[in-house]
Amino acid sequence: MERLRRKSQYIFTLLANAYWLFPWRSPIYQGPLKKICFPGLNCHSCPAATMSCPIGALQNLLATLRPSLQMGQIHFGAYVLGSLGLIGSIGGRMPCGWICPFGLLQKWLFLLPVPKLSFWRPFRMGPYLFLVVFVVLLPILVVDPLGYGSTWFCKYVCPAGTLEAGIPLLSLDQGLRCAAGWLFAYKFIVLILLLIWCTVTSRPFCRAICPLGAIYGLFNRISWLRLRFHPDRCVQCKACLTICPTGISFYNGLDDLNSAACIRCLRCLSICPANAVSLEFGPVQEDIGKAVNTIES
Repeated sequence: MERLRRKSQYIFTLLANAYWLFPWRSPIYQGPLKKICFPGLNCHSCPAATMSCPIGALQNLLATLRPSLQMGQIHFGAYVLGSLGLIGSIGGRMPCGWICPFGLLQKWLFLLPVPKLSFWRPFRMGPYLFLVVFVVLLPILVVDPLGYGSTWFCKYVCPAGTLEAGIPLLSLDQGLRCAAGWLFAYKFIVLILLLIWCTVTSRPFCRAICPLGAIYGLFNRISWLRLRFHPDRCVQCKACLTICPTGISFYNGLDDLNSAACIRCLRCLSICPANAVSLEFGPVQEDIGKAVNTIES
């Protein structure tokens, strides 16, 4: 299972960044594939990117909401919201564990032989804070005289944008290097600090910052694909907690196996010696029974 997941991460990372003609043609691909939202976090402005980032697309939608309403046009962003809802309803947060290129980078960095630090559990609320404040509220509320907002998360927080777009574009264009000011310096410092954090803590960006993971995580308990814990089979060996990249402790009831923090990497399923974790598709029998009882009553 782990080998399959690793291959999936590599394949999707290459598919999301397959435009290798950028040194000789347009620095940013603008073909028809850019209309498609990539399921993971992958910067739209990366020279090699072939698809768009759903978080960037959502911010652009909200940043232009006021001018659209003033012109009598209402854009609901059905495609962006629909794609997020469809992916989340099928696999929950599974794209974080199987597709996202930045998740793969965090995994590589954590393998470095340096002292490790535990993750402070209150930081788990961070992704929802960034989602509500930087992705939703600021693009709508903080606008210019014409009513246009800004992509706050992309501009001031997202390390993937700095790594995949900012650094490559500056290396290709001398004019951009001369124009780079305090904003790029600030984003570069944020990137370096986060990369250092990734070497000492498992997936801190996923667990404390990523708004895309927060959206997918909302679907974990209701998605078509879910994990199920069988406490009667558990032998309390703690192997699941040891191998979990997001530190979910479900064997002792501290966390729910399908909590929003679970990235559906399925490592607990693979390592459990007692088969106390199973993979289920569709609604579980308990939910069907509850629905039937509700209808009958």
